[in-house]
Amino acid sequence: MATLSTLKFITAKRTTQLPVAVQRRNKLLMRLEEQLQNARAIAEGKTFSVMRKRKTTDDEGVSAYTNVPKKLRTWWWKQENGKIAFSVRYGASVIALNAKGANAIEVANMTELVNALTVVQDAVVAGELDEQIVSAGAKLRAGFKR
Repeated sequence: MATLSTLKFITAKRTTQLPVAVQRRNKLLMRLEEQLQNARAIAEGKTFSVMRKRKTTDDEGVSAYTNVPKKLRTWWWKQENGKIAFSVRYGASVIALNAKGANAIEVANMTELVNALTVVQDAVVAGELDEQIVSAGAKLRAGFKR
């Protein structure tokens, strides 16, 4: 019993499902991580591709899952002034990043883009964009209703 006394005991209830805001935050974090890895690869002069599993059937009728590259659309673009702008997307909608309704961030080069994506990722982890994510998710879900 002496070894168990070193542990901290609590009464806890395991939740079966995460709250909607946390689920959507996690989804956005996954997409931000893909964009961040892509930006890092481009800044270093390398290529990056996200792999997904696809079920294929060969000539003999045997089904197997193979890894195929997923099309990754970048969230940034080069502007006329030579700078890079990027917007944060949730599904097909662009998320407003501040109270004034700004939907993009401008940076000078790819290194700054990587830093800005890291800052946005930290803001999502801190829950600063939860309100915008939930409203974008509701807007996305409304498109599927008939």
